[in-house]
Order: sequence, then structure tokens, then C-alpha cells
Amino acid sequence: MTAVNYAWSAVGGDPAHLARLTSVVREGALRARLPVRELARACVGACALAAAELAGRRAGLDPVPAVRLDDAAVAAAFHSERLLRIDGRAPVAFAPLSRFWRTADGWVRTHANYPHHRARLLDALGLPAESSVPEVAARFAALTALEAEESVYGAGGLAVALRTPARWRAHEQAAEVAARPLVERELLDGVRASGLAPLDADAAALLPAAGVRVLDLTRVLAGPVATRTLALLGADVLRLDAPWLPELPDQHADTGFGKRSATLDLTAGRDRFEELLRSADVVVTGYRPGALDRFGLSPGALSARRPGLIVAQVSAWGGYGPWGGRRGFDSLVQVATGIAVTEGSAGEPGALPAQALDHGSGYLLAAAVLRALTERSYDGRGRGVRLALARTAHWLTEGIRPEPDAGAPYEGPDARLAETDGPLGRLRYALPPVSFTGGPAHWSRPPEPWGSSPARWSA
Repeated sequence: MTAVNYAWSAVGGDPAHLARLTSVVREGALRARLPVRELARACVGACALAAAELAGRRAGLDPVPAVRLDDAAVAAAFHSERLLRIDGRAPVAFAPLSRFWRTADGWVRTHANYPHHRARLLDALGLPAESSVPEVAARFAALTALEAEESVYGAGGLAVALRTPARWRAHEQAAEVAARPLVERELLDGVRASGLAPLDADAAALLPAAGVRVLDLTRVLAGPVATRTLALLGADVLRLDAPWLPELPDQHADTGFGKRSATLDLTAGRDRFEELLRSADVVVTGYRPGALDRFGLSPGALSARRPGLIVAQVSAWGGYGPWGGRRGFDSLVQVATGIAVTEGSAGEPGALPAQALDHGSGYLLAAAVLRALTERSYDGRGRGVRLALARTAHWLTEGIRPEPDAGAPYEGPDARLAETDGPLGRLRYALPPVSFTGGPAHWSRPPEPWGSSPARWSA
């Protein structure tokens, strides 16, 4: 089974629709030892097919609109946070303390882009807030990799010991991850009419998610990629953040296209949230498993209050196993699962050519939401869908067959970049890779400043 066939099957897609998909293969796109290009193409392909299917359902089209995948578009989109320019300035990718560190017996990787994660990292190492990179390096050098991992996680920070693929396969969390499907799907209680009006097949652009209201409770990076894609396809996406947890500005600019951004305290502003929920179609969450349950945001609790709701969740490690409650990011999952060893050389750990676990999981999550909307249009039932970066990593390392590096040469991302003016300045950005006949080519609006919109639907 090809990667795109597998991804489409994972979101419950009809195999007959695969005949509507064509691909333009680019030699050298997303070059890596692991089949990153195949994973990226498959995730975007599943999302584009799901979008075309929902557009066809709502516009009465048979067959569904044709889908065209281009490795050049996919590669540019998977580098979107690196290709972004804001008034000519390149974004900040990683903070100084987000990196690999040598330990007494190997390597550990940390993530400290957010101020609170940086503070917890330094606290775990017994260092003051103004500590330098050499001071941190000296502390890690005195610890084993596993000691560093456990001490930092124990303090609420993020650090993962470098593991070989064999060591990861022997880990209990790896076994739990491998036992799950790539996309976990379930029916939720409650039934209601879909509430989605038919689409005009002759409209300037077919927007399959037009009229869909999405509450976006996600943070870097997979969840925001998913909701950015839903916004491209016409959804009214309202991102909600706690007032005391601002998003990283560059990250917000990259993933904020098509959305509105508001702040809301889920305790003090509970009435406002419940008002939003009463007319929501989709809730997407990207926090560690269980973190939002105390606010009544588990799939079951949400579905009980809003029958027919689609609840989409993405996490680093999955909501099960010994690491089920841990925080994580793409870079850390690569280190734990052996990817950094596979992509490294000369005893130095490496990395994938893009944050492919984040981007791939994001497009798969959007595909799962779109398919759930199509399914709900028949039976009115709500759905729950879940992905984990570690499960996407398992698919990449164990489940995808590399294809020959053939086709037209990949000549870089320039042809897939555009510019626009907006409230954040002059932006250069990667165009969306999701493409089907009659579908949108751009987002309807540029990103807005973080927290600048009221917490209400646009219409």
C-alpha cells in the first residue's frame, strides 16, 4: 500500500476517491534518509482528498473534484515557519537553550522556546535565570542522558534523551504507540443536523468548510497547521489562548492565516466559552492529554453539552502509556524515537529536513476533521479524532516504503511563495499545498496580532 493510500484509509476515506488524485514528483524535495517526502505528500494528499470530498458532497458534484499534489508545494508548506518573512526579517526558530547537549554518556535535547519552559529547565539544573549556554552545558555534562531527562521533566520542563531506534522500540511507550492506529476515530454521543448549507458549484471558489465554526485551542505546531488549513477551506476559526500564555510572535504569524485570535480565561470567562460552544461545529485541542479536562473539555464532556460536535486532539506522545501525560514537541519526538540517530552522522545527532511530524500530523488532523464533517452530514453524529506525533513518527520509521528519487528536479520554494500586507506588516509566506479543482488558492485574510479579536464568532 502506498503512503497516500494508507493515510486516506487511516481517516476512513473511500478508496474509490483515490482515482481522483494525481501527483507531481520532484526529485530532491525534502531529501532525507527516511521517507519524509512520501510522508508529506501522503498527509497533504489525504487532506486535499477530504476537502474535495466534502466540497463534492455539499455542491452535489459527482465525481468529487480532482486533486493535484505537487512535491514543490508540499515541501514549501512543510518549511512554512522557516520561509516566513515579516518586513524582510527571518523568524526566530529556536531559542538558545533549545538544542542538543552532550551528557556524561550521550546526548539530550531540550525545548525552551517559551519563557516558562526555559525557567523550569534552569530550575531543574539548579541554575539562575540569567545562566548562559556554557553554564547549562556544564550541568548537562555532569548528568547521564536519562538523569537529565527525568530531572527536567520532573520540574515541568522539556528534555529527552537521545535513543537509537532499537532502544525506542524496547521502550514501553513505543509499544503503546505502535498498538494504536495512525488516526484514532470514534463516534461520540448525541445527534444533530449538520447545519451546513449546500455550496454553489459555480462559485468563484469551492469552500468545503464554509459555515463551519471551529474553536482552536492549540499551540505549536501541528494543531495550528490543522486549523490554518480549515481556515483556508472556509471555516470560521477562532483561536483562544489564556491571557497569561501569549504565543511566540513568529509562530503566531506563520500559523495565523485565515484565523481570528482572542484571549479567554476558561475559568473567569466560562460563560463566554459555553456561549461559543453552543454554536461550534468543531473543537481542536493541542495541549498535553488531560490538561484541559478540568475545564470540562474532554471529548465526552464537550459532546454532552454540544451533541454532534467534532472533537479533534493532537499530542506529542499519545494519551496512554507511561508518557501519556508528558508535554512534547516535534524536535523531542525525533530524538526519543531514534529519528535523530538515523538522520545524524559522525556520532552527531541530526534532524529531519523539516518539522515533518508536526506538519504531517497537522494535515492528517485537518483531513480527519473534514472526513468527520462529511460523515456527520449523513448521520448527524459527532466524532472524536486523535493523533500523536509519536505515532506519526512510527509510521515514518516503520511503515512507509521509500520511493525512487525520480521526477522533475526540485528547484526550491521560490515559485511557491507569495507576499501580502497585513496588520503584522509585509509578509512573505508559503502558499497552501492543499489543491483541488475549484478550491481556494489563498487564505481569505492575513494573520492578525495575537489576542486582538473579541471572543465571539465572526458572523
